[in-house]
Amino acid sequence: MSSSELAQLRSVFERIVVMIQEGRPAEAEIIARQVLMNNPNEPNLLRLLGVSLLRQGKLEDAEKTLSLCVRLTPHLAAAHEQHGAALAGLGRTEEAEQALRKALQLDPKLTSAYNKLSNILAMQGKARESQTALSRVFELNPHAAELKTAMNDLHYGRLDDARVKARAVLRQDPDSANALYILGGVAMAQEAFNDAEALLRRTTEVAPDFAFAWGQLALALSKQRKHDEGARAAQKAISLDATNPEWPNILGNIHLLAGDEETALTAFKRAVQIKSDHTGARVGLGHIYKTLGQQELAIENYRMATKSRPDLGEVFFSLSNLKTFKFDEDELHHMRTIVDSGKLEPESEVNFCFSLAKAYEDAENYAEAFSYYQRGNNTKRPLVKHDPAEFQNMADVIMKTFTKEFFAEREGWGHDDPSPILISGLPRSGSTLVEQILSSHSAIDGTAELGDLQEIALTSGSNRTDGLFYPVSMLDTPAEIVEDLGKAYISATARHRQGAPYFTDKMPNNFPHLGFLHLVLPNAKVIDARRHPLDSCVGCFKQLFAQGQTFTYDLFDLGEYYKTYVQLMNHWDEVIPGKVLRVQYEDNVADQEKQARRMIDFLGLDWEEQITRFYETDRAVKTASSEQVRQPIYNKSLNTWKRYESHIEDLIIQLEDVLADLPANLERPAIPE
Repeated sequence: MSSSELAQLRSVFERIVVMIQEGRPAEAEIIARQVLMNNPNEPNLLRLLGVSLLRQGKLEDAEKTLSLCVRLTPHLAAAHEQHGAALAGLGRTEEAEQALRKALQLDPKLTSAYNKLSNILAMQGKARESQTALSRVFELNPHAAELKTAMNDLHYGRLDDARVKARAVLRQDPDSANALYILGGVAMAQEAFNDAEALLRRTTEVAPDFAFAWGQLALALSKQRKHDEGARAAQKAISLDATNPEWPNILGNIHLLAGDEETALTAFKRAVQIKSDHTGARVGLGHIYKTLGQQELAIENYRMATKSRPDLGEVFFSLSNLKTFKFDEDELHHMRTIVDSGKLEPESEVNFCFSLAKAYEDAENYAEAFSYYQRGNNTKRPLVKHDPAEFQNMADVIMKTFTKEFFAEREGWGHDDPSPILISGLPRSGSTLVEQILSSHSAIDGTAELGDLQEIALTSGSNRTDGLFYPVSMLDTPAEIVEDLGKAYISATARHRQGAPYFTDKMPNNFPHLGFLHLVLPNAKVIDARRHPLDSCVGCFKQLFAQGQTFTYDLFDLGEYYKTYVQLMNHWDEVIPGKVLRVQYEDNVADQEKQARRMIDFLGLDWEEQITRFYETDRAVKTASSEQVRQPIYNKSLNTWKRYESHIEDLIIQLEDVLADLPANLERPAIPE
C-alpha cells in the first residue's frame, strides 16, 4: 500500500472515529463497510465497524465482526475488549469475561476494560471479583486513593466526606471525571437534581465515553421531568456499554414516566435479555403489564423479581396492589418474618407493611390490617416533607390573589384553546373512573396524571428579579405572558394526546391552581371528583404512593389537607362559577349513565352510547384503580371507612364541620365525645 493510500485510509479511520464519538454509529457503519470492500481484512476497520454495530445494538453482527478482528490481530487489546462487550450483550458472559481478561493481559492499564469486566462479573454473581475490578479503575488514576475513599463515602452515605475529598482532587485536577462524577452522585443523593445535571454534564464533557456518567445524567434529567433529554442520555450510555442492563432499565423507567409504555416495554425487555433476573426491569415490566390490563404477565414478572430480591418490599407491594391477587401462606410468613427482623431499610419496611395490611384487609381482619397500615405510615412519615400549616398558608395566598375582581379585570385574557378537561380532587376519590368514562367518548383522549399545570404555575415567576413568586407574581403579569403560559401548557401536554379534540388531565393536586388555569386557559373545563370525606382520607391512608402525596401518611395531616381542599373548592365555586362540575363518586356508582350524561352535557359534547360500556375502552391506566375501571361499576368501595371507624375517631372529630355538610344520601358517622 502506497504512502498516499495509507494517508487516505488514516483519514477514513479518523472520520469513522469522529462519527462514533458524535453518536452517529449508523453513518460510521456505512463508511466502514464501503472501505472494507477494498480492504476486507483490515483489522482496525473491522474493529471500528464492530464498535459502530455495538453502538447500534446490532450485537450478533458486532460479535461476528469483532471475532474476525481478534483472530486477525490477537495482540490488539481494544479488539478483545470490544469483542467481550458484544459477547456480554448476547448473554455469553463467561466468554465475555475471558475476552476482557485477555484484553487486560495485553494492556493492564485499560481502565474501560476493567469497567466492563466489573459489570460482567456482577452479572455472574461474582460480587467480590466485580468490586476488585472496579477498584482497579480508581487505582490506575493518579488520585486513586482519594477517589476510592470518596467513592466509598458516597456509597455509604457519608456525603459531606465524599464532597470534601472529591473537591480536593478537583483543586489539583479540574478535569477529573471521577471526581466530578462523585460530586454528581452527592447531588443526586441530596435530590439537588439541577446541580447533579450540571456536574454530570461536565463529567461527560471531559470523559465522553464514561457510560456511568451518562446513565446518572439520564436519571438526573428524568427527575426534573426532562424525559426527552434523559432518554437521549440513557441511549448514549447504552451505546457506550451495551453489556450493562442498568442503562436500558433506566431508559425504560424514563419512557414509563413519560407515558410511553410501548417504548418502555422494549427497553425493559432489552434489559432482561442481558440479565434475565434484573430486578428493576422485571418490576418495570410488571408495572407496564398491570397498566395494560395484562395481569398474568404482571404477576409473572413481579414474582421473578421477588426471587431475585426477596428483601425488596416494593415488589411485594406491587403484587398486593393487584386487586385480585392473593398471597399464599409461605409469602405471608416471609413478609411477617422479614418485617419483624429489624434488618430492612425503612422504604422496604414500609412496602412490606402495606402489603401485609392489604392481605389482612382482604381476609377481613381489619384490626390487624389497620395495625400494619399504621406501622407503615408511621415509618413513612419521617421520610417525606409535608407541613399542613404551610399548605394552608399557600391556599390563603392563592385565595387572596385569585378573586372575583382579579378575574373581572382580566376578562378575555389567556389562550382560548378549549381542549383541556381537568379532573381534580383527592386521590382515591373516583377520578380514574371519571377519566375512564370520559375517555370512552370519541372526542376525548384519556392521558394520565400530568404535572405540567403545577410546574408551569409554580415556575411562572421564577425569572423575576423583585422577589415576587407565584401566585402573587400573577398580579402584574401582562396579558401576553398570560397567554404564553396557556400555550405552554398545551404544548407540554401535546405528547400525551392521540389526536382527539379534547384531553383529560387527572392530576388530583391541580385543585389549588384552578384559578391559574382559568386565567391562562379560560375555556378549559374542570371536574371535581369527590367522595365521602372519610372514604377519601382512609383510602389515601391505605395507599402507598409511588411519589408525592406526602400528606397521606398521617391521619391528622390528611384531615387538615381535606379541609383546605374543601375551602379552596368553595372559593373557586364563588369566584369562577360554572368552571367546575362536581361529581360525587357515590352518585356515579348508583347511576353511572346519569352522571356520565351530566359530564358530557357540561363539556358541550354529544352523547355516545359506548360511554355506558366504559370498561371496554382499551387504554393504559396508570393509577391504583387500573383494574377496577376495566370492570362494570360495583359498590364494594362504598363506606369502607366503617371497617376502621374505631381507629379513626380523631379524624372524625377533626372533620366534624365537613361531615355536617354532607349530601343527604351519604352516611354521617356519630361524632365521638
